[in-house]
Amino acid sequence: MTYPPNAPAASAPGLAPGRPDTGVPAQPSAPPAAPPPPGPGPWDEMKERLRTAATTEPGRLRILGAFLALLVVAFGTVTAFEVADRASAAGDVVGRSQPLSADAADIYRSLADADTAAASAFLAGAEEPPELLKRYADDIATASRLLVEAAASTGGSTESAREIATLNERLPRYTGLIERARAANRQGLPLGGAYLRYANQQMTTELLPAAERLYELETARLHRDETDARDWPLLSLALGAVALAVLLWAQRRNYARTNRVFNHGLLAATAACVIVLLWLAAGHTLARSGLDEAREHGQESLQVLNTARISSLKARANEILTLVARGAVLTDDGRNDKYETDYATSMAGLTTALAEARELADDDAGRDPLAAAAQRTADWQRHHKDARAKDDAGDFEGARLRVVSAKESTGHSFDQVDAALRQALAHEQAEFTRAAEDARGALGALPLGAAGLGVLGAAGAVVGINRRLSEYR
Repeated sequence: MTYPPNAPAASAPGLAPGRPDTGVPAQPSAPPAAPPPPGPGPWDEMKERLRTAATTEPGRLRILGAFLALLVVAFGTVTAFEVADRASAAGDVVGRSQPLSADAADIYRSLADADTAAASAFLAGAEEPPELLKRYADDIATASRLLVEAAASTGGSTESAREIATLNERLPRYTGLIERARAANRQGLPLGGAYLRYANQQMTTELLPAAERLYELETARLHRDETDARDWPLLSLALGAVALAVLLWAQRRNYARTNRVFNHGLLAATAACVIVLLWLAAGHTLARSGLDEAREHGQESLQVLNTARISSLKARANEILTLVARGAVLTDDGRNDKYETDYATSMAGLTTALAEARELADDDAGRDPLAAAAQRTADWQRHHKDARAKDDAGDFEGARLRVVSAKESTGHSFDQVDAALRQALAHEQAEFTRAAEDARGALGALPLGAAGLGVLGAAGAVVGINRRLSEYR
């Protein structure tokens, strides 16, 4: 029997295989070499440098100098940005939002005056007075031009754009109805009065409400811009106070360690911060004062005067339509003439607005036109009472002459009231513009000055700290 040769014995785990030819037993294998410990990283080195610097006086001075420079630059930069924002808002008050608000009021006035002129020309008969036709055409042209300007200046306001679109759409319809009324009136057809009443209905229910909403939207924007311009720059003031406190602490620290009273660099940085802080407080105070004056002696008066002028235009249109309709249009309860009732309401609004405007007026240049307007309003009411008495007695021609004749008529009194209100509006507009311009001017140079002084203050802080560092070299 034959046997296979013996196989070499398997090596034990972890032992080196033996050599069968020599009979050397298996040896244990060497363990793997451990990796070298990791060295310090960049962040560790930076922390170590900062720790080392913070434990020495030159290192602490370098850190203090860098902190002071950054703090003063931050103060100047934030002040420049915040004041520039307030100055921009004040500029918007003068150059955008207030003119837009005034234009919206003029759109309303032009439309209402056009309606009044059209009704007056109609009531004058087939031979319409040329001055009334020109007045109507000028009012329509003014309203159209201002609508184009408002559309280009609304700044993407969807609400304003919607009202402008409504006015642009409905205005041609209104003028078409007026032309039909005129054509029928020239031919002596009673249908002309119906067209005129329908045109007036379109004006009072669609055009004028849209113009009033546009005026309210632009006035609200004016209030927002004014509020933005009046807001105190609190972050700038806080940073300035912190920068000033740290600079004073640094100078006290320098005095405690060196017995030197002044460090010229730190003193210059402190002076720069003080100048910016005082300039900021004084400039913004003056700006707020100017905006307050613009609001109290201009903006509020303008709003009341616009209300008075609109009320006078409504009263005039309703007065004329009372004669045109001849009792054909009644109030909802069917008891009274609608146009006569609306005339009384508008006249009461005119009287109230005139009294309020006289209280707001702060000088004779503002009060005198209002006194004249109040006197002419009283004459208007007296002539209107005479006209109604003649109409009620069946004297239509006498009533018509009392309303549209050149003198001693409600039309003459209305023209005098309108002229006085126009003079008062021009005066208050000038007052508003002057005060708002003063407010904007108070902030004009401050952004650039704050930025420049911030850089100079930072440079002064660095120079002052370097002066101390030079003593250690």
